[in-house]
Amino acid sequence: MKGPNLLIIGAAKSGTTSLHNYLQQHPDIFMTTPKEPHFLINNDIGKDRIPKGIIDKDEYFNLFNVIDSYKYKGESSVMYLAYPEITIKNIKKYLTPHVRIIIMLRNPVERAFSGYHHVKRYNMMEDLTFEEAIKISEDRYKNKHNITPASRYLYLGNYYKQVKPFLKQFTNTHVIIYDDYKRNVNKELEKIFDFLNIKKIDINTHNKYMVGGWNWKNNFIKKIMRKDFFIKRFLKNIFLVRYLFNKFKFIFIKLFTKPSPKMRIKTERWLKDYYRKDVDQLSKLLNRNLNNWIK
Repeated sequence: MKGPNLLIIGAAKSGTTSLHNYLQQHPDIFMTTPKEPHFLINNDIGKDRIPKGIIDKDEYFNLFNVIDSYKYKGESSVMYLAYPEITIKNIKKYLTPHVRIIIMLRNPVERAFSGYHHVKRYNMMEDLTFEEAIKISEDRYKNKHNITPASRYLYLGNYYKQVKPFLKQFTNTHVIIYDDYKRNVNKELEKIFDFLNIKKIDINTHNKYMVGGWNWKNNFIKKIMRKDFFIKRFLKNIFLVRYLFNKFKFIFIKLFTKPSPKMRIKTERWLKDYYRKDVDQLSKLLNRNLNNWIK
């Protein structure tokens, strides 16, 4: 069976969900559902770390069992970037050596804060403040074998040591800076089409995906809205309830959510100092000045 020849490997909270959805509008590209199977790392990092992650090879390859008219078949598992040794080993084991790889990088200070609030929205285990969570994030990850790697808030922004191995091992690697993507998404899509050597077409980029900036007002509502909550699963299987739920979803979210607080200035300064060396190394690696991230 043929697996993917296109991977969006991260970083998390850097626009990968929107890019995944935009690319699948192109007639030459097939992108999987689910977006993030994480097959290439699941068996190595722990089968309980990523909910609904695929661990079976046949199940993974069946995701790409579609018509052969597509030039590219891809998936977008954002934690691949954080585990370069594991991912590269398994790319070589399971996939074509000509696989195309896209990396998206966001200001690591912003990414850490956004990643924390994402986990807080969708994972019941996160009950600490941001400041508390970043202090223990690595120890907690190592000691709890069922905790999501998305909770490695600091580590996930250490891009230099994550990106360098992919650039060294794969010549077909394209790096996108989130600032550029946000500023002019259509221009960045054209660069991707050039990278993939496919026709440039107009893409509908009006839809937004995984928009952050909010939190649930209380844990009870968050529990109800979790994908694996049994009442929600039961109700969504009833056609009328599912229709009404989807119709009023955004009203529901507006009623039971609140804006996320802003990052503390002291915390922001600490994070900029923490990432300073890594940003400098990454700037040299990519031959691009990214010091605006840490000013």
